[in-house]
Amino acid sequence: MTEKIVQTAGREQLGTFAPEFAHLNDDVLFGEVWNEKAIDVKTKCIITVVSLMASGITDSSLVYHLQNAKNHGVTKAEIAAIITHATMYVGWPKGWAVFRLAREVWNEEAPAETEKEQYQNTIFFPIGDPNPYGEFFVGQSYLAPVSSEQVPVWNVTFEPGCRNNWHIHHAKSGGGQMLVGVGGRGWYQEWGKEAVEILPGTVIHIPPEVKHWHGAAADSWFSHLSIEPAGEETANEWLEAVDAESYERLK
Repeated sequence: MTEKIVQTAGREQLGTFAPEFAHLNDDVLFGEVWNEKAIDVKTKCIITVVSLMASGITDSSLVYHLQNAKNHGVTKAEIAAIITHATMYVGWPKGWAVFRLAREVWNEEAPAETEKEQYQNTIFFPIGDPNPYGEFFVGQSYLAPVSSEQVPVWNVTFEPGCRNNWHIHHAKSGGGQMLVGVGGRGWYQEWGKEAVEILPGTVIHIPPEVKHWHGAAADSWFSHLSIEPAGEETANEWLEAVDAESYERLK
């Protein structure tokens, strides 16, 4: 038997001040709409979270509905994908705001035993598996898919000291790459320019045909989202490794 949704917050908080509002909240919204059978409760939870996110609401009401979504079967991986997908439509600031709340709601990790597990507990996106492009990296990196629809998004994680080789994203038109820092501390550098520090929330726009590299700081794990805009005749060209002496001078 499907669990019946019951809400009493309206009467408890506004019963004497606004009884009609309390009735609409408790009896109509939660009593009738939430118990309507055409859509299952888990789906309603997802719709509600996305609706509040789109409206820019990130107060206790969103926390309640995130917790409600978790209670009705939305997993950590699912909520990460849901928020990421919605962010493409409603904007990055809203996505970051919701992720900060969701991390607290889904914070159920077991005690960490390794540095990798400890670092995983500090970021919302999964670290993933060893990077299949590891031959173009110095050190160990990992790759985890975040979204495969509309715009492909990957979470790339670097162990301390890991960085990729110099490389170029070629494109006849469009193309290039965006990096969004999500954890730890790292570096981005274009050929002939000073390296730029990447922290959580840092956004790097990389035009096509620009020689560059990116990776972790020597003393920190680092993760960034990798977003490659669509383009015509796109291709990645991997080049030489970053000079070790130059890298070690970065602080």
